[in-house]
Amino acid sequence: MTETQTAPSRPHHWRRDLVELAALFTAVAVADGVANAVAHGPSGPVLLCAAAAALLATSAFHVWWSRRHGHAPPPTAADTGATAPAPAEAPRTGRPATALWRMRTTVRDEPGSLAALCGALAARRVDILSLQTHPLSDGTVDEFLLRAPAELAPAELTRAVAGAGGAHSWLERADAHDLVDAPTRMLSLATRTALDSAELPLALRQLLGRCTIHSVPAGAPHGRPRTAQVPAEGVLAEHTMTFRDPSGGSLTIERPQLPFTPTEFARVRALVDLDTRLGQRVPPRRDVLTLPAGNALTVRRAGTADRAAAREMHARCSADTLARRYHGPVSDADRYLGHLLSPRFGRTLAVETASGRLVALGHLLWDGDETEVALLVEDAWQRRGIGAELLRRLVAMAADAGSESVYAVTQASNTAMVAAMRGLGVPLDYQIEEGTLVITARPSGVPVLRGGHGPVQVPDGSARR
Repeated sequence: MTETQTAPSRPHHWRRDLVELAALFTAVAVADGVANAVAHGPSGPVLLCAAAAALLATSAFHVWWSRRHGHAPPPTAADTGATAPAPAEAPRTGRPATALWRMRTTVRDEPGSLAALCGALAARRVDILSLQTHPLSDGTVDEFLLRAPAELAPAELTRAVAGAGGAHSWLERADAHDLVDAPTRMLSLATRTALDSAELPLALRQLLGRCTIHSVPAGAPHGRPRTAQVPAEGVLAEHTMTFRDPSGGSLTIERPQLPFTPTEFARVRALVDLDTRLGQRVPPRRDVLTLPAGNALTVRRAGTADRAAAREMHARCSADTLARRYHGPVSDADRYLGHLLSPRFGRTLAVETASGRLVALGHLLWDGDETEVALLVEDAWQRRGIGAELLRRLVAMAADAGSESVYAVTQASNTAMVAAMRGLGVPLDYQIEEGTLVITARPSGVPVLRGGHGPVQVPDGSARR
């Protein structure tokens, strides 16, 4: 940074004041003499005209001189005796190709460590767009967002950081979403979490990058505790963070490729505490779905509060419909509802009539790097386009969450589900697993709204229900 230097002021002297005072009195005396000569002298008008002519001539000469010398070239270094500056580089018509990188490295907590690291990056024309520091007991973890020349190999960038004193470095490609500064990102994630309970796992994934999030229920089916009670402040290990899940049970976050820092632990705890204080929330948005037959239905988000209505719909469904949906004993259908309607494991859309009767459910369930979609439509409302509309909305939600693929587990005889998947108009993969048909869609044509951090994972493939 260049500092502006102020020239020292000259000392005030009494002689200067005396000269200025004498000049003032002289000017007054001359003006008085000219005024008397013009007003009372015999040649007053002549003197006045001569003064006007002299003023006009002086003005004309000044204008001529300014036009002649106003665009003269500046004095050269030889004229002034100064050293000529080096010629500036000619502007280029296009920018060189660059790549965005996220880098994290550990440096010694001593003066000059960060400066050496920045110098090594600058020597390779790497621009530091943002920097976050995570203090540790034995050093400091510095997290950079870098813009590097496209031809700079990742291995060379890592070697440069190691040569400048960086240890345990980690590097991955970044995108435009990472250009948002940390406070703005945290406020955005807090807003998303405050509006929707289902956003907490996705917000944590976007905050921490590649990680796995396990939501473990509070108790086993027979009422016995499944896991030990998690302390209220949470538990931080090197590659694991565990918190009390606001909906009950525990929330465990794992990242094997990169240790967690106390700063990240504090940010995650703030989001979990916010979700706990606000309680379960479902966006109140309702969309009207008009069927070809003219029936007007309502599509909305569902939650655990709809469990009783879902059980009533189960009672109105045939055994074949429930078997195609849950792939198991019909008596277990009600037991799955607590998991399916929980915002920790995905999102659910409900379709209801004008009277509030639930007639269809569409589930979007996080399953590692993939997302499962499942539909249940009451027998009396099947083959009216409800399932196809629910499937289209669920796939769009999966793309919005950053999911790369969406799969449906069904039976080959379920022609309605197969037709609905084909109606998406996206590439499909078919696979038979133990007599069950798995259809995978890759919604590459669906716009993604929140960046590619991917969904969360539930334990032991429990989403396959």
